[in-house]
Order: sequence, then C-alpha cells, then structure tokens
Amino acid sequence: MSYDVNNNENKVPKSLEEMLNQINKSKNGERFQIKVVANSKKNSIEFSESYIKIKINKPALEGKANKEIINFFSEILNLPKNNIKILSGEKSSLKMLLFIPKTLQ
Repeated sequence: MSYDVNNNENKVPKSLEEMLNQINKSKNGERFQIKVVANSKKNSIEFSESYIKIKINKPALEGKANKEIINFFSEILNLPKNNIKILSGEKSSLKMLLFIPKTLQ
C-alpha cells in the first residue's frame, strides 16, 4: 500500500461523520493533522479549519498520550487500532495521523 503523505488536498472534516466518510471513501487511507492537548480532564474532540483538536486524559509521557489517541479514535470511528498510524509528531502536540479504512485490512 502506498500513500502520498505530501498530498495537501485533504480537507479537514467538520464532524466525526464527515471524517468517517472521508476515511471510507479513500482508497489508500486518509491523513489528518491533529493538535493534541494531553493530561486533560476527559477525552474530547473539536474540529477547526486547519486541524482536528483532541484532548486526551493521559499525560504526554512514555507514549501514553499517543496510545490513548489511537484508542480514542478507534472507539469513536469504529476502526481497528491497527488501522490508525501516527505518521509524524510522536513527540509533538501537532501530529499527522493516517486512518486506513476497514476495507483495506
């Protein structure tokens, strides 16, 4: 499977439904830029014009927040954890994630 991570044609979704539609319509996977706020009171998600903002209740230590990001998206999008990859930003609050549709498992 190949995916052009330099392709900036992807649009930022305005809702979870739109995000899931973009993922399911994609042939090779869909990438989204997210901004993470770690150590929040609860997990939540917001959509802006340039990225998806996600608040995670785990600290940004030893990969705990990254694991929680994958768990959170897996639950809310009903995707297997293996279908969600962190492409860049593992140690940054700005991350690029790749979501692979269930049909490509």
